[in-house]
Amino acid sequence: MAQTKRKRRTKHRGNAAGVVEARGRTGRAPEPSKAKGRRARLDRFSKPPTWRASFNRALIAVALFIVVVVLLLRQSPAPAVALGGFMLLLYVPMGYYTDLYFYRRRQAKLLAEREGTQRER
Repeated sequence: MAQTKRKRRTKHRGNAAGVVEARGRTGRAPEPSKAKGRRARLDRFSKPPTWRASFNRALIAVALFIVVVVLLLRQSPAPAVALGGFMLLLYVPMGYYTDLYFYRRRQAKLLAEREGTQRER
């Protein structure tokens, strides 16, 4: 019989009361790539919003809308594109100012956290 190369992992076993007693850390060590991903996400959220990003996001939403209207609702493409253009004019500023609101809120929260930690010292 062939021997396995990997060691067995110990299982979490509960006692009679149903409490699971774990010895030390039972999971894997956190991967450095996940820590980088979390940092990259925070860096992305700390950048101010741009009109270009809002335009790109609105363009994707409008393209999906036109496809849905033409294919699922069986409308002719010309009115769907016209309505999509109108929606684009609404979506771009709406997306930008929504992003700006959340950016300012996040920055105020970070500032409050920094002031809170400085006051504790």
